[in-house]
Amino acid sequence: MYQLDEKIWFWVLGVIPVIILCFLILQVWKHKAQQKFAKKELLKRLSPNTSLFKSVLKVIVLCLAFACLAIALVNPKIGTKLETVKREGVDIVFAIDVSKSMLAEDIAPNRLEKAKQLVTQIINKLASDRVGIIAYAGKAFPQLPITTDYAAAKMFLQSMNTDMLSSQGTAINEAINLAKTYYDDAEQTNRVLIIISDGEDHSEEAAAVAKEASKEGIRIYTIGVGDVKGGPIPEKRNGIVLNYKKDSQGETVITRLNEEVLKDIASNANGVYINGRNTGKVVDEITEILNKMDKTEFEAKQYADFKDQFQWFLGFAIFFLLLDIFLLERKTEWLKKLNLFNENL
Repeated sequence: MYQLDEKIWFWVLGVIPVIILCFLILQVWKHKAQQKFAKKELLKRLSPNTSLFKSVLKVIVLCLAFACLAIALVNPKIGTKLETVKREGVDIVFAIDVSKSMLAEDIAPNRLEKAKQLVTQIINKLASDRVGIIAYAGKAFPQLPITTDYAAAKMFLQSMNTDMLSSQGTAINEAINLAKTYYDDAEQTNRVLIIISDGEDHSEEAAAVAKEASKEGIRIYTIGVGDVKGGPIPEKRNGIVLNYKKDSQGETVITRLNEEVLKDIASNANGVYINGRNTGKVVDEITEILNKMDKTEFEAKQYADFKDQFQWFLGFAIFFLLLDIFLLERKTEWLKKLNLFNENL
């Protein structure tokens, strides 16, 4: 297991394409200048030790030096010991609506991005709880099983989009049924399912399924994203709106936040409905709810004793820089014997 301390220093890698570009421009300029000065055969006689291979090698070495320097500045750390630790927390499954209606921009930047922001901020407030993620539209898909790895959870969260499921529509009941399989401990009582959606439920079975889930000890909280006034669904290409989704009669489809459906689901599963417009308010309310719950003890494996590894890359960077300084651009005797790239012909 590894960690990266200062990822911003990866920008140093941007120097490498600049070095390569400058080298290519210099070679083109030198070639044109030499052509004006003399013919190719005469140039070989005048400068027999000139080596294109050595010039390329120096550039490669310099690029390697900057690559190692960038990694050293990032400061990678490696976990040297895997420990099993006891933690207390709640199992929380996030079910996120990825149907096309979530592209509506009646809440900035759009409903789906707002949902991602909400989940990210909630995860940031967690301490030792386990989280899982479900994506659903016409069907439900397990995006991430129950885990304590919050970094992985946020990574999977950001990759979610409305094209990940071919089956369109909104079937909240599918998400609830799938969530039931996420809780592996039969004695667990603190099971939480948080549904983030615009409430456009096409299955009309969600409330009944929520009631069944409640009997299994699952408390469902719903967060509504969108506006009750609604908005059109943009169809974009490269970030530019080309059109808005239309129905079979050619009319622009207006999708609205259906709070009643979400309230009904929550009330049938001992939960509450929260309007998702104010991110801070939502996060505070969910955090308060979770803090009041009884915590279940569970075992989790995690890496400990992370050790810095920057010194290795810094050493290589210095080595490559020194090598680049002492590496001459002219041919050496052993390279002449190798005759790389048929230079002696």
